[in-house]
Amino acid sequence: MGDFESLFMEKILVIGAAGQLGSELTKSLTDLFGSESVIATDLQESARSKFDYCRFEVLDVMNKEALRNLVKNEKVSQIYHLAAVLSATGEKKPIFAWHLNMESLLFVLELANEFKLDKVYWPSSIAVFGPNTPKINTPQYCVKEPNTVYGISKQAGERWCEYYFQKFNVDVRSLRYPGLIGYKSLPGGGTTDYAVDIYHKAIAGTDFNCFLKSDTSLPMMYMPDAIKATMDLMNAPRESVKIRSSYNLAAMSFTPEEIYQSILPFFPDFKIAYNPDFRQAIADSWPDSIDDSFARKDWGWSPDYDLNAMTSDILKNLPDFFPSKN
Repeated sequence: MGDFESLFMEKILVIGAAGQLGSELTKSLTDLFGSESVIATDLQESARSKFDYCRFEVLDVMNKEALRNLVKNEKVSQIYHLAAVLSATGEKKPIFAWHLNMESLLFVLELANEFKLDKVYWPSSIAVFGPNTPKINTPQYCVKEPNTVYGISKQAGERWCEYYFQKFNVDVRSLRYPGLIGYKSLPGGGTTDYAVDIYHKAIAGTDFNCFLKSDTSLPMMYMPDAIKATMDLMNAPRESVKIRSSYNLAAMSFTPEEIYQSILPFFPDFKIAYNPDFRQAIADSWPDSIDDSFARKDWGWSPDYDLNAMTSDILKNLPDFFPSKN
């Protein structure tokens, strides 16, 4: 069977499809594999309206019987497990965040082993790093002492992913995303979400209140690059994927003041104020910049966008995407 023919026999399940990453990744998967091959799922029925281009099912990832039946009955061959409680939200409900983030991953890995799925994708994060991690060009292999429940769950998840690959030959793949910035969905409770919200405020003509200090540098990535990296990793030959915990991934690093300055040429009257809250401590524990040389070497990763290119693209497209918000 040729590669082209086998491509369209895939049945792909996206769990947590309505989130910031899932909304755009599901569309890219549908464009590649076809609408009959992709099943988008989310906890809320209201998310259905986002997925008129593929199948949609309401799914609580913690309902193990429902998830297992969906995988079995639909003959699912790939799972993209994106459902998670993010960093800032997780600090408000730490036990709930741990419970959802860890149990759902373990069950997906168990299903992948039971039904011998072709591939599993699970996102990790720079949240796995901690205050004792080298902050400049953080290496792939280094000390990781995360101090948020989100980071702890991602670190533990990385170990489980590698374990299932080594012990059960589950083809699980993962990326440590930096802060992800896109214009097609609203902020979702992450520490880096200020860099999404700031564009909405600029276009709306509203002053922006930033919950981080002006000079807090964090690794960031524009959503088209995140989608490209995910698709490239998942389409890479199995033998090219040499890291089964999670790959470091990078595109750019900037501060709130730098993103603000990139917006001013478009909105000269835009104002920003800095009022750091509990999220500042989270940001301070994360790297300033990331060394992603393994991703570049193993499967050819390279980003397309820097800060100015991203700002220009977002400000051009955001008003049409969320006209009622601006």
